[in-house]
Amino acid sequence: MTTMKTEKSGSDEATGGDAPSQLIDSRIKELSDWRGETLARIRTLIKQADPEVVEEWKWRGVPVWSHAGIICTGETYKNTVKMTFAKGASLEDPSGLFNSSLEGNTRRAIDFHEGDKIDEKALEVLIRAAVALNTSVRAPASRPQKRPKSA
Repeated sequence: MTTMKTEKSGSDEATGGDAPSQLIDSRIKELSDWRGETLARIRTLIKQADPEVVEEWKWRGVPVWSHAGIICTGETYKNTVKMTFAKGASLEDPSGLFNSSLEGNTRRAIDFHEGDKIDEKALEVLIRAAVALNTSVRAPASRPQKRPKSA
């Protein structure tokens, strides 16, 4: 007997079916301090940089923004709002925004602390670069592979 395993997207994981956007709204509201304000500003910048972005709610409470794959997450901690770019190590960062998770081969993050000013223009450039990387990586996979000719 074979059992098929189905994967949930995580979008409505343990939420009673609330839409991810509503869950992110609730998280911002419940924080009710500089972290909520920072997360809300980051969210607005992501939507401005990529109007086609999809909001998700994964891993039991992490806001995720995707477009042809994960762009970034918005994690909140006691003293930090962490914006982790899924493929950050592959992105150019001419403004030096990445200041966390610098040792890995894949992800890079920006830690925002109370009182930090967000370089909005540079962040929008980084978000657009992440979208461009996701869409460029995905495109070649959809092309049919040439098969070697048989002798």
